[in-house]
Amino acid sequence: MRLLHTMLRVGNLQRSIDFYTQVLGMTLLRTTDRPEQQYTLAFLGYGRNPEHAEIELTYNYGVSAYEMGTAYGHIALGVPSVQATCDAARAKLATLGGAITREPGPIKGGSTVIAFITDPDGYKIELIERPEQASELN
Repeated sequence: MRLLHTMLRVGNLQRSIDFYTQVLGMTLLRTTDRPEQQYTLAFLGYGRNPEHAEIELTYNYGVSAYEMGTAYGHIALGVPSVQATCDAARAKLATLGGAITREPGPIKGGSTVIAFITDPDGYKIELIERPEQASELN
């Protein structure tokens, strides 16, 4: 078995595509518009299935916001430097939406460096420092 994608419902598809591509450096891989069913899908990631998992953004026509509920936690991304990723994201977050909600630093009781950001729809994304992934992300 293999993880293929995670689906997130979004209130503004272009805003979310801009966030994931410009703030997190993902690539828009493909889109599917289904006007008869009243939705559009956008798949983003750092590579294509099946080698890489993707994020599926789903925009349902006419729905601009969703309730998070209490079950959703976060998506985690490995980055070479959490501090550098947050520094690069700050200016873009101001114009594209989202925020850094936990500044870079070690986890409680440990040494792994993390930070949290939220996307324009409020989904949490954990950045986990993985210096060995520097070559994979560039």
